[in-house]
Amino acid sequence: MREEALRNILGQLNATSADIQASAVISTDGLMMASLLPQGLDQDRMGAMSAALLSLGSRVARELDRGTPEQVLVKGDNGYVLMLQAGNDAVLTVLASTQAKLGLIFLDAKRAAASMAQVL
Repeated sequence: MREEALRNILGQLNATSADIQASAVISTDGLMMASLLPQGLDQDRMGAMSAALLSLGSRVARELDRGTPEQVLVKGDNGYVLMLQAGNDAVLTVLASTQAKLGLIFLDAKRAAASMAQVL
């Protein structure tokens, strides 16, 4: 039931913008909880990398006295990877295209993460 609720939230998030190509909610230890990923994208790899990057982002923020990180953003030639904390034990990861309107995606992802935190 929890996985279904999380998948519904991911579906609503993905529907907000054609520029969102994939999304997933992953435990902080890297286990996939729910996802809407394109075929061919390895969900185990995505889970492990998301957990590692969020952990590193948290360490950087702490070590440089920036407080608790709200999000981690990676920009690449083929688009963006956005990660937000979804409660204490999970992270929302969103893959977006290079044309994405990041302000809107940040807003929608933040709302989705808050909804996920309530489910979790």
